[in-house]
Amino acid sequence: MTVRKTSRRDFLKTAGAIGATLLPSGKFIWGAQRSSRKPNIVFILGDDLGYAELGCYGQQKIRTPHIDGIAREGIRFTQSYSGSPVCAPSRCVLLTGLHTGHSFIRDNREIQPEGQLPIPGSAVTVAKLLKEEGYATAAVGKWGLGFPGSEGEPNKQGFDLFFGYNCQRLAHNYYPKTLWRNDQQIMLEGNDAGLTGKQYAPDLFETEALDFIRSHRDMPFFLFFATTVPHLALQVPEDSLEEYRGKWEDPPYDGKSGYLPQKYPRAAYAAMVTRMDRSVGRILAQLEQSGVDRHTIVIVASDNGSTFKTGGYDPDFFQGTGPFRSSKGSVYEGGIRVPLIVRWSGRIKPGRTSDQVIAFQDVLPTLLDAAGSSQRSPAGTDGLSFLPTLLDKGRQPGHEHLYMEFPAYGGQQMVRLGRWKGVRQNLLKNPDAPIELYDLTVDIGEKDNVAPGHPEIIEKIRTIMKIARKPSKEFSFPALDK
Repeated sequence: MTVRKTSRRDFLKTAGAIGATLLPSGKFIWGAQRSSRKPNIVFILGDDLGYAELGCYGQQKIRTPHIDGIAREGIRFTQSYSGSPVCAPSRCVLLTGLHTGHSFIRDNREIQPEGQLPIPGSAVTVAKLLKEEGYATAAVGKWGLGFPGSEGEPNKQGFDLFFGYNCQRLAHNYYPKTLWRNDQQIMLEGNDAGLTGKQYAPDLFETEALDFIRSHRDMPFFLFFATTVPHLALQVPEDSLEEYRGKWEDPPYDGKSGYLPQKYPRAAYAAMVTRMDRSVGRILAQLEQSGVDRHTIVIVASDNGSTFKTGGYDPDFFQGTGPFRSSKGSVYEGGIRVPLIVRWSGRIKPGRTSDQVIAFQDVLPTLLDAAGSSQRSPAGTDGLSFLPTLLDKGRQPGHEHLYMEFPAYGGQQMVRLGRWKGVRQNLLKNPDAPIELYDLTVDIGEKDNVAPGHPEIIEKIRTIMKIARKPSKEFSFPALDK
């Protein structure tokens, strides 16, 4: 009789397929034992990554094979909203489950010499809640929710480990002189915050993420991988740039309108996104090598829409917001409609697409629900768990409405009410600015303002805009606060 040898990789795949997980001790957990462990969570957050800048959302010029693979193996949402059209408030909504009518942070606000206005120590974050449930927690990448030493720094907001940029402004350079590891500032030898250097920050984030997964494979963990890609400036190592250089006509960017110059801006932007995708692939591989990939929820999203024409980014060339109007900084769809993809092997049926309307405030209750701790979701939060949609448990009840406000870029409000979307613009100059109305079922590009024909809908939206918020001491909005 001939005995065919089975490779370790094939054996592990077979074991995984029948419901087993390999522990570092060499033992397997089977069936019910395996299901009793809370799932790991890896949340990958792009920075200014547009809705249509991934292949699985229609991008034609930029390669994202690993993220596209997550979409094939999981579920892709087509009506997912960020927390805000800019970085800090969007991340605040994500971590606290409070939309911008209630949240602590409603705009970007820098605190010199380094960092942003902090969320308070009393804030209830998803990291704090998961830590109480026995999770190891890590934030890797960009923070922007509290300067070093403040009550908003990551270690005081539920994260056992932080590694990355505390300050959003300093994150505009990919070869920084320093990064933070918890409360210690780390010098990066060979970097001078110029166009190139020896240590590329996103690669350091990747290494840190892989180490965290390896060292916590025996316990549930929450990894918040908040990469700075593809936020400007346009900087990427030569080996990645080479993949795209020369593919297109590529007029150089001289740096005169802000950010560092780049000789090949289109190639650099595409290369940055593809290198980020490579890091995602390595994170997925590490989950598999650690024997926890079938027990890990992987989520990919972006904090807001792609940026406007600045710093060498070419929105017309990449069409990063797809069919949507406007871009980062706007409550039109292009600024707040973002990609969101979820994979949970063995639990989420692969290859699905959902048009369920969800938003960043829904992430906290969903992750707690997935961890079996739905009762821990704090009272007063604005989110709804979309776990039933993830697990294909039938059509779940949705939000009666979504509300968002942004006291910058002219002052804006937005309400999503079923098929209808109401928008108010330029409120800082005109407190009585009218409500624009768009029917998103037939006008996804928000081109046809149909407000005059639907006075009853306008009045419903006007009421929501009044009652769905409370004034903020730190972020006054005179047109609304009165």
